[in-house]
Amino acid sequence: MITPLKALRKNRFKTALIFISMSVSISAIFLISAISGGVVSMYSAMLKTDGDIIVTQRGIADTFFSDINRSLLHSIAQLHGVKEVNGLILGAAPVDPLPIVGIYGVSEGRFKGYHLTQGRYPNAGEAMLGSKIYETLKHPKIITLSKKAFPVSGVFKSRIGFEDGGVVMDLQSAGMVFHKSASIFLLTLSDLGESTAIINQINAMQPDLEAKTTDSFIDSYNQFKIIKTSSDVIGAMAFLMGILGIVSMMSMVVNDRKSEFGIMRSIGLSSSVIIFKLLSETLIIAVIAFAVAWGVSEGVLDLIKHADKFQGYINGEITIGLLIKVFVVSVIMALFGTLMPAIYASRIDPMSLIQKGGA
Repeated sequence: MITPLKALRKNRFKTALIFISMSVSISAIFLISAISGGVVSMYSAMLKTDGDIIVTQRGIADTFFSDINRSLLHSIAQLHGVKEVNGLILGAAPVDPLPIVGIYGVSEGRFKGYHLTQGRYPNAGEAMLGSKIYETLKHPKIITLSKKAFPVSGVFKSRIGFEDGGVVMDLQSAGMVFHKSASIFLLTLSDLGESTAIINQINAMQPDLEAKTTDSFIDSYNQFKIIKTSSDVIGAMAFLMGILGIVSMMSMVVNDRKSEFGIMRSIGLSSSVIIFKLLSETLIIAVIAFAVAWGVSEGVLDLIKHADKFQGYINGEITIGLLIKVFVVSVIMALFGTLMPAIYASRIDPMSLIQKGGA
């Protein structure tokens, strides 16, 4: 009996087509999942840097639209159990020649979280740049936001792509650019066990305030849900396209190998043996396609990460969890795509082939 490897070598052209179809589908799933996960991970990391509790305007759809009075910083800082509180303004604006750049206004206490590589932290009316955008803009001395010039006081390095490709300034200067007081407050607590009591006190201060633990906020954040849902939908489409490609190609393979399967049936081999044989062949292709797709995806993600065009905002990572998930998906795709053609092959009547002359 022909082994799976010999069968694959014997049908090289169709094997190559199945391999390409699976590799493209698996790569698409890898990239979509890694990039969407990277966006969520970077934004989550930015909030978690010094935030056990996050305070926003109640009922807003996105933190970019939130506007809360920064005069409340002092009152919140006096609450028992609050170790530190920082205000942030989150915005975006064009910085010539870039069409859109993340702008972050931060209270003075948060500057220490940015690792300076040159220069100093900004004073009022100044800005510092992430290393990525600093290189993209060819080491500018001054940047212009909303028709106002801001001298560049320093350059910082951040592992968070949004920040490394962004502009940081003091809270008051950012407030002048975006015409708001503050987008969010980030609280660091001395004891996480007091978080519920502190949240209740903050929510009682003003009816338009909403305080949550940072983990709870991230879990319920609508934009993250939209990103994850979109990723799942596109990934499912890539999965289905992969299955359809395998079904189509395996049907052609089965049709070409009717005589082989007829002989196997005539010598007494059961249907399950033929099905197992075809599934084995496709699983071999799936494993190789998975390995190739993994390597290709890592290369594409690295190119995206270092591409000036993306300013560090797109930064996907293939985690162990994602590897396991995609491997399981690859195996399921191979099995489902091969099952129907394999069942058809197992039911070939050798007598009908003899009557047709082996056609």
